Amino acid sequence: MKKYIIFGGTFDPIHNGHIKTAIAAKNKFDADIIFVPAKHPRWKAPNSDPNDRLNMLKLAVESTPELKGSIIEEYELNSDEDINYTINTVRYLLNKYHDDKLYLLIGTDQVNQFDKWQEAVQLASLAKVIYVDRPGYILNKDMINRFKMESIEYFDSGDVSSTDVRELRSIDIPDVVREYIEKNRLYYVSILEKYLDDKRLDHSISVANLAYKIALSNKLDRPERAYIAGILHDIGKSKLFGNLAQIEFMKKNYPDDLDLPTFSYHQFLGVELAKKEFEIDDEEILDAIKYHCTGKANMSVLGKIVYASDKIEPTRAFDSTWLINSCLKDYNQGFLDTLTDNKKYLLAHNKDIMNKYTKECMDQYLK
Repeated sequence: MKKYIIFGGTFDPIHNGHIKTAIAAKNKFDADIIFVPAKHPRWKAPNSDPNDRLNMLKLAVESTPELKGSIIEEYELNSDEDINYTINTVRYLLNKYHDDKLYLLIGTDQVNQFDKWQEAVQLASLAKVIYVDRPGYILNKDMINRFKMESIEYFDSGDVSSTDVRELRSIDIPDVVREYIEKNRLYYVSILEKYLDDKRLDHSISVANLAYKIALSNKLDRPERAYIAGILHDIGKSKLFGNLAQIEFMKKNYPDDLDLPTFSYHQFLGVELAKKEFEIDDEEILDAIKYHCTGKANMSVLGKIVYASDKIEPTRAFDSTWLINSCLKDYNQGFLDTLTDNKKYLLAHNKDIMNKYTKECMDQYLK
């Protein structure tokens, strides 16, 4: 007799919290996972197409060695029902795996309202209900006893939700899922698509991934902040704001910086758009966006990484391999190398280095 754990959800998108939960359940009960992506879940409406959610789920499972042997069941995706009730899915799986034992993995937040599930008593009799015993949740012991639920001891699955990923508050997702989101312009990328043309969006994605890689390589805390700053750094180069609109924006919001070269105006506009569209309130992220083009004195760690990533990301029309490697080894030295190289480029092409921010930056760091 084999054992299977039914793990249903919208997976919109699947994130590393899902992955860690599946691995913990698999190890606890020595069972294989059956992922069941929902087409029409009762409690929420998915934000992306079922095929995209399925593709991301497949990529995530295939790229996770600990989930070898897992099954992705498309029963609900192929259903014509208006709502997919778990009881129907369990009956289908019992018929398919009739000689095997089934567990039903539910979210901790569903424990106290399990009696509201369709045919809850019958459901609990057909599949053993299991959940993660997370701190911070006050669970109804009567409910647990009534439905003979069993817990998986708490483990740190990370503070992430699918909503966080969709809204660019977290990228705690498998790399293959992030790449799929970027390539297929899902979630936060679809919002950026309103502002940036394809070439600029591709550049922003490349900057984000390089900044993230540099932050990871340097073992920085919360490396996702480098990705967020990187992907938003050029949002001010919006196709919705022409030169005149940017000048008017600067007159109204940054009158003291009107004397800067007009090519730098987008970094200031980018800060306002990051706040408006993505509710970014992290001051270091905003500061990195605000000075990614000109640089400035006393740059933050994030500011240095985004500045360098913008100048040397791989789609630029020159071989930046040595600069990228320098940043990966030591972000600060990499920033200095990039700043030195950029100064040579600007001087060779008669570009501005005398605006107040760039001058202060180069005076401080290139003594």
